Amino acid sequence: MQIVRVDFEDPVQAADFISLMSQYALDPMGGGKDLSPGVRAELPGALAQRPGCVSFIAYVEGQAAGLITCMEGFSTFSCKPLMNIHDVIVRPEYRGRKIADKLLVQAEQEAIARGCCKLTLEVLAANNIAKKVYSKAGFAPYVLDPASGPAEFWQKPL
Repeated sequence: MQIVRVDFEDPVQAADFISLMSQYALDPMGGGKDLSPGVRAELPGALAQRPGCVSFIAYVEGQAAGLITCMEGFSTFSCKPLMNIHDVIVRPEYRGRKIADKLLVQAEQEAIARGCCKLTLEVLAANNIAKKVYSKAGFAPYVLDPASGPAEFWQKPL
């Protein structure tokens, strides 16, 4: 297996990236609906313009098998950057080969190199397979005060 930092301006890597994102979007854990044609066309270029974004593709025997995309943010409590893992994808036929584990290590190395204070991610409550992988990698629900419970991820579509 080879892990490659995505060059969004490389047409082959951009196509592999979109193929993996599409696979994820179609999965029930990705919402079950493919990316729109506009997103498919524009996403690599849009991410290339975001200096805080980094993605890595895992190739197995030349085939794009997995992807991780991370976005740099900022922790006001630590006054340091943080890295949010936005997408972790492994094609079904490659699951069980520790590809997600290796992609998480790559993300952690990138976060350390950027001076980040922590890695964050969101996971669906029912995605027990992903939660097991994340727990094994050292992730846990975010809790400031046990009496207040874990943080929840909320959104407001605009």
